[in-house]
Amino acid sequence: MAKVLGKANLFSACDYTQKKNQKGGGSLYSKRIPGFCCKTNRFTSLKTKSMALRCDFNGQRMVYSERKFVNKRRFHQAPIKAQIQTGLIGRTSKWWENGLQPNMKEVASAQDLVDSVLNAGDKLVILDFYSPACGGCKALFPKICQLAKMNPDLQFLQVNYEEHKSMCYTLNVHVLPFFRFYRGAQGRLCQFSCTNATIQKFKDALAKHATDRCSLGPAKGLDEKELSALAANKDLSFTYKPKPVGPNPNPVPAKEEILVSETCLNPKESEEKSLVGAGGG
Repeated sequence: MAKVLGKANLFSACDYTQKKNQKGGGSLYSKRIPGFCCKTNRFTSLKTKSMALRCDFNGQRMVYSERKFVNKRRFHQAPIKAQIQTGLIGRTSKWWENGLQPNMKEVASAQDLVDSVLNAGDKLVILDFYSPACGGCKALFPKICQLAKMNPDLQFLQVNYEEHKSMCYTLNVHVLPFFRFYRGAQGRLCQFSCTNATIQKFKDALAKHATDRCSLGPAKGLDEKELSALAANKDLSFTYKPKPVGPNPNPVPAKEEILVSETCLNPKESEEKSLVGAGGG
């Protein structure tokens, strides 16, 4: 009996309501136990799980709920890891990769640049120096892609200034965006800088040099000075040996020396010379 009264005192502070069972005449007590039933969740960063438990007390049925607190972070770690693995987080779009055409190539190194220009043959090669942080380059890039699509016979080589600063310094590229045109045995044709406002300069150079031409000799590629400067740069893994200067197969004939005999303009002087010669004899 004391045990039952002790339990009754334990739950005396609970908030409960008494309901009459009209059919059986019994009473049903619904009690809320402090520590288990909370109206508001004081822990905003915790997630709760409720589990209903039932037990009989003093011949009456009592229902109370038990709450288990679970940290929310455990439920967010897995989706974040999955997104990182799939590349959805930390992957930003690069404007210099959008709209690339088949005849547009990204230069990987100094050796790649030299080989690409040299192996293009008689094609017109356009070097496009740009920087991802350059607003003018970003504004001009869609038009360059459009021109590359309209001229599939041309070769566009994209040089990222941020990744190849040392090479750009060696090639004397200090303004962006910057362009250089090369073709076959003629080598470098022109160089200039233009923006979206001065795109007509690029179109004029394209109209002037884009016509098909047949070179009489092998492709020249970069100039001798450019190749020597790239080879002298220790930051670049590029080697270049200047071509030995051989004898000219078609030498220019030297001017023949013409010996002009002395002529006497005055006949008296010739007679005096002959008399002096006779007297001395």
